[in-house]
Amino acid sequence: MGRLFRAWIIAALPLLAGADTADERPPATTKPAAETRDQLLRRFVEEFVPIAPGRGKFPRTFVMGSKDGPASERQPHEATLSHEFAIAKFEAPQKLYEAVMGSNPSVWGGPRNSVEMVSHQDALRFCSRATTFLRRAELISDDEEIRLPSEAEWEYCCRAGTTTAYSFGDEARAANDRADRASLLDPYAWHTGNAAGNDPPVGALQPNAWGLYDMHGYLWEHVADAWHPDYRGAPADGSAWDAEQAHVPRVIRGGSWRDRYDLLRSTTRWSIPDHARSDAIGFRCVRAKVIHPAGAAVE
Repeated sequence: MGRLFRAWIIAALPLLAGADTADERPPATTKPAAETRDQLLRRFVEEFVPIAPGRGKFPRTFVMGSKDGPASERQPHEATLSHEFAIAKFEAPQKLYEAVMGSNPSVWGGPRNSVEMVSHQDALRFCSRATTFLRRAELISDDEEIRLPSEAEWEYCCRAGTTTAYSFGDEARAANDRADRASLLDPYAWHTGNAAGNDPPVGALQPNAWGLYDMHGYLWEHVADAWHPDYRGAPADGSAWDAEQAHVPRVIRGGSWRDRYDLLRSTTRWSIPDHARSDAIGFRCVRAKVIHPAGAAVE
């Protein structure tokens, strides 16, 4: 954990470009009108991917974790998902976050860049406010909500039906790759081997087999679960584990542009305080039926 947290606190500020002279400036153009909040929310809803465990290409049961990874990924165990949901194909972008929350905390600015510098608490507040706005706009029904994925939902979607270390295979590196180079991973993920000098929008690379972008790399992603050091006692139904607990460490998944290829596997998981923020951490959302305390989804 030490190496990872040291990496997070390295502040890298972009170089300031010199001002153009009047003769060098491009001709004036009409700036496109900014998207309204309603337009951004509509686009947000349109970018969810339906997930239907037990139907078609979506298996009902998958093996979560890894027997070859660190203790936090063991033991591998079956998780059976019996509920349908939809997951955002992209990490939450900055312009959407600003429209919902009123501010943009990100270090690396860009309207379609993933929002970062958000804590688990921030992500929960975004989901709650987005749910309210979407219901008011009648873009989702009153029995639906926007929330963080459970850790099991996240890994299920990251794997996209695979059993390999990554959603595209077991190897991130070709035989001639050196240092942090990971040329097999490059088409799918931003990591230390290919992220230098980049400031990408969401979806710049290839998606996994289910059409989900940046599940490996770009940013670590908050999930709903409280942190547990291994999977002993984990829910077998894909639900979030101790999500209701307050002020406890939380789980992040997926790795980031600050990390080496080996931290971007489908099974990698880390612990982080629920109030901590980093320019290497963001989140993506799930749209699903509200689950009542008794455990039954609203029909």
